[in-house]
Amino acid sequence: MLTFVMLTRLSPGALHSPRSLEELEQQVKEEIQTDCPEVEWVHNYAILGDCDYLDIFKAPDMETALKVATIVRTFGHAHTEMWTATEWRSYKNLIRELPEHAAREAGDRERVHTEHHAQHHSQVQERASGETIPPEPPGGSRHGMGPGGGRGGGHRH
Repeated sequence: MLTFVMLTRLSPGALHSPRSLEELEQQVKEEIQTDCPEVEWVHNYAILGDCDYLDIFKAPDMETALKVATIVRTFGHAHTEMWTATEWRSYKNLIRELPEHAAREAGDRERVHTEHHAQHHSQVQERASGETIPPEPPGGSRHGMGPGGGRGGGHRH
């Protein structure tokens, strides 16, 4: 079974009262049980932020997960976003099976991503504090990623 994470944002007119939320939940639950009996719910959360709910469920394939999302969208007049997820333990086992050079390249990409994230966070803090940030250099960025996507600096020798 594949694990799916789904964020849901209800449309403003989907609910008429707080109690109607339970009615909506029951309708959606019954429809999913009828149309997708193989789906197993792992967790449901009400969340703060742009979305209203986060659901984690298991389904045998992508088509079944799409049915779940469609049911939620239809009954809840909602917007959904969905991702597949792999448990960390399974992911670590998968990594151990990779050839050493692939693991090293993955580590290099993660390091570049982490450095980029830290640099972006620093820029956001600078903007918030009112400090001036130099403009992007022509033909590339301050992140060392040129037009070539970060490999080779955007030009060939």
